[in-house]
Amino acid sequence: MIKLAISGARGRMGQRITALAAEDKAFKIVALLENPQHPDANSQKNGLTISPDPSVMKKSNVLIEFTSPVATMEHLDAAQKFRIKMVIGTTGLNEIQIEQIKAASKRIPIVFSSNMSVGVNILFATARDLARRCAGRYQMRIVEAHHIHKKDAPSGTAKTLTQIIEQAAKDKVVDIQSIREGETIGDHEIIFESPVDTIKISHHAKTRDIFAAGALVAAKFLAKKSKGLFTMEDVLGIKNKEI
Repeated sequence: MIKLAISGARGRMGQRITALAAEDKAFKIVALLENPQHPDANSQKNGLTISPDPSVMKKSNVLIEFTSPVATMEHLDAAQKFRIKMVIGTTGLNEIQIEQIKAASKRIPIVFSSNMSVGVNILFATARDLARRCAGRYQMRIVEAHHIHKKDAPSGTAKTLTQIIEQAAKDKVVDIQSIREGETIGDHEIIFESPVDTIKISHHAKTRDIFAAGALVAAKFLAKKSKGLFTMEDVLGIKNKEI
């Protein structure tokens, strides 16, 4: 059984991860973390204290982290100290913070992905394959849409898509359009356009459960890992493979 710590436990993602993990016999939730300024900090949930103290994670095998860049870095330090495996879905991290994650992965195993959805990671692999085939003949654009509360733009997923297709096509994405409206969970579309035709591939998230479920798949993947940096494509066994 995997002893699980969940960071940002009272956020949108944290609540769904908690709910799905509670239904999965592979997990036992042993720690819930939250920002000390959150109104639910130090309250009780399912027999556990929602704690602002990162040291509570030392009871766990795996920490799932969907929070802010600042909190993620703080918890990364604690995870290394206590040798806790990490699933990191936080977006908006800068290059220095990403390098810190890479360095930490030499001591602990980490799944780090801009999008934990199984479907989106299949989109990544499909986009890579299509970009290779369209190279030199099509211009590439990305349109992404999220809810008005999302702070970073472009989204982490759009940035990952850009990196993937630019590497595959050896050409630049000409435009990334970011839309922030309503309560849109997450839409991503890649457009390949030539003078004579247009190819589009897209992914639409219906509920946040796709990200929560993917994070739990990643946590299970880490069970047999001792160190290393992995993506969801590693978890799903589709990295650099054609779909």
